[in-house]
Amino acid sequence: MNGTAYTILADHYDELMEDIDYPAWADFYERMFSDHMEKKPEIVLDLGCGTGKLTSILAGRGYDMIGIDASPDMLSRAASLAEEEKKKILYLEQDMRAFDLYGTVDAVVCSLDCINYLTKKEDVALCFDRVHTFLAPGGIFVFDVNTKWKFEHVFGEESYILENEHVFLGWQNFYNPNTGLCRFYLTFFKEGEDGRWDRYEEEQRERAYSDKTLRQLLQNAGFELITVCADVNGTPAGDADERHYFVCRGI
Repeated sequence: MNGTAYTILADHYDELMEDIDYPAWADFYERMFSDHMEKKPEIVLDLGCGTGKLTSILAGRGYDMIGIDASPDMLSRAASLAEEEKKKILYLEQDMRAFDLYGTVDAVVCSLDCINYLTKKEDVALCFDRVHTFLAPGGIFVFDVNTKWKFEHVFGEESYILENEHVFLGWQNFYNPNTGLCRFYLTFFKEGEDGRWDRYEEEQRERAYSDKTLRQLLQNAGFELITVCADVNGTPAGDADERHYFVCRGI
């Protein structure tokens, strides 16, 4: 994630996003490891790990996990979860475009449209280059993006309400089809200890990238594209999918 995103939302992200089926995502990643790698990876990097829910699940399945995110608030939640579950996970506060590791990893996963948060094509290229640099030979890189179709037909200029008993979130989208940039304006009403509700605001941005653009950037970075899926069940990608999952191998 970029450093300005999820400052207020971090404390309530998992509650408000409870419909995300993290075990199903982990199952998908493990199928990709099994299908496209000669052996099970030992070290896996979760790039843009957020609150560490998926990182923790993969750690519980026997992988040596590293989690990278630019948001200290999200990483604080991730570290607390790891401590609570007594899991040894290395968390690093770094930028996706310029992260650095002590050595290579066997696989890299990047979930929940983190790539869309890189709002310049040059930034996506930098990210892909860093992944390729630290991915061991024969390793795979799996990431997903919100598709242009989703930005045009689902996000558009729609509004959403997310709430639980302690926080109320109003979410307003503004998508520019000419630039591919979508701005998300978030207004939070959060209950304080004294019972009063305080108001906070955040702005987040994502950019829509075509499959053609992503394929070219992957090729430029030295990746072989293995497949593109429409969901975690491995359905082949189509023109009216909300999300695309790219599975790549470094060459």
